[in-house]
Amino acid sequence: MQLYYSPTSPFVRKVSVLILETGLTVDRIPAAGTPLDHGSMPVALNPLGKVPALVDGDEVFFDSRVICRYLDHKAGAGLYAPDTWGILRQEALADGILEAALLMVYEGRLRPESLRFAPWVEGQWAKIARALDALEAAPPQGPLTMGQIAIGCALGYLDFRHDARAWRATRPQLAAWAEGFAARPAMRATVPT
Repeated sequence: MQLYYSPTSPFVRKVSVLILETGLTVDRIPAAGTPLDHGSMPVALNPLGKVPALVDGDEVFFDSRVICRYLDHKAGAGLYAPDTWGILRQEALADGILEAALLMVYEGRLRPESLRFAPWVEGQWAKIARALDALEAAPPQGPLTMGQIAIGCALGYLDFRHDARAWRATRPQLAAWAEGFAARPAMRATVPT
């Protein structure tokens, strides 16, 4: 198997943590680009021009949720069991955080300063804040699941790209969970730099 990746992509990190947690062997192929220039993104494999993209024989998988489900199945890890729907909801909430956080980054990096729209950025942060509040009210618990991996990666991305927003200051339970989860070897091995 081959994984097209970017080391700072939080969606790639989800897949990478799953790979490390399950012990699967996957070759990694670097890819880079933006929505404005696909660069070396694998557009021949993923017409959306995004990473991660996973190649296994003649099959290509894209979108981190699809890749994670496929790899979990292949490894027989059971990271979506026993509460598949609850785990999928956690993963969707985490991916929503990531999508909003990434859009905020793109707004600051890719849009000319004269065209940036601060209320739109704050609207993205409002989505994130609501999701964080929901997680503070019901922090992840129990044995390792894909939902926990996704949440851990989402929170790590907020620390990486939006640390000035200080999400931890008003969410002590979630912050404590994140700190403990970040200590997992697979999380430490995939910290973006």
